[in-house]
Amino acid sequence: MIGYFKDVFSGAWAITQGLLVTLRYLFKPSVTVHYPDEKLVPFEKFRGVLLFDPETCISCNLCVKACPSNCIALENATNPETKKKIAKVDWYSIDFGKCNFCRLCEESCPTKPKSVWHALDYELVFNKRDEMVRCWKAGFPIIGKYFDRKEKAFKDPEGQVPIHSVPPRHLG
Repeated sequence: MIGYFKDVFSGAWAITQGLLVTLRYLFKPSVTVHYPDEKLVPFEKFRGVLLFDPETCISCNLCVKACPSNCIALENATNPETKKKIAKVDWYSIDFGKCNFCRLCEESCPTKPKSVWHALDYELVFNKRDEMVRCWKAGFPIIGKYFDRKEKAFKDPEGQVPIHSVPPRHLG
């Protein structure tokens, strides 16, 4: 008989503990975000989409050599008068289909600020294979462009909204 009441009491106590946990979270603010109108800001070392700044790059090829998946390609710019290569990049491309977001390219970049870096953007939409290969040249936007092989022209990627264009929401 004592064992029966002991089991009833321990069951009631377990239910009470569960209800106390529920009651504690009942009065905390909600963590639901109204996506895509509102976005959470990831932590500082988050490896989001890779971005590139052709004005900062010195075309040293260290990012190309550091990449284990061989997804980065670049070509040095040439001086039009002497036809010699200069320390500027003519074009730079990253194949996001091969990239494993290891951050070795960013760590090997000797420029300050880095010419290639992981942004906090976590939205990266690809509708076809051509959109996975981003290209940067002087005058291209910071998110780069892709080369459409059918139309033989560079196009802006669709569906990628930079995270900083949407009001951030920090969890407190």
